Parts: sequence; C-alpha cells; structure tokens
Amino acid sequence: MARFLVLYRAPVSAREQMANVTPEQAQAGMDLWRAWAGRAGDAIIDLGAPLADPAMVGNGGAYDDLAGYSILEAVSRDAMVELLESHPHFHTPGGQVEVHEMLSMPGT
Repeated sequence: MARFLVLYRAPVSAREQMANVTPEQAQAGMDLWRAWAGRAGDAIIDLGAPLADPAMVGNGGAYDDLAGYSILEAVSRDAMVELLESHPHFHTPGGQVEVHEMLSMPGT
C-alpha cells in the first residue's frame, strides 16, 4: 500500500471558514466529513486537521491557501483519486484537493 499526503486548499483560511459559519452549518460540515471517513475506512492513517497562520522558515513566502491535510493509504494513486472524488472539501467554495505520494527516505 502507498501512503499519500492529501492537502486541502481553499481561497479562504480554515480559521476564517470556521469563524463564519453557524453551529448548524458547522454540524452539517462535520456530518459530511464523518460520512466520508466512514466510507474511506482503513484508508485513513491520519484524518488530519485544519491548518492556520502559516509561517515560512527560510526564503520565500508561505502558502496561505492550505486549509488542512490528511494522510491516507491506497493501492495506487488512481485508487486514491477515486476515494477522494466524493470528498466533503469539494463543498468548500473554491476548494481543491491535492495528492502527493509519500516516498520512502533513501537508505531506509
């Protein structure tokens, strides 16, 4: 099985999104995540968390459109893409999901 880092991108920060919803909207969003997580099952290694307030160490600017992450497992990239097609992050206006296979460190 391959592991994948899944990055959830959005034009509005996760902190701002969470601050501007009613409790009912927040509950509805969490219900969508729970339903998706139930379907994903054992593919979930780390469901992840929302991300906020980036800082860059070194040169360049921090990406400010990262809203969250997950670490998931699947037999292939195609299988991972299929698993993510019905992801609740797509209900976020402008939401995008980016997938990166996590490779083993050389020599390990």
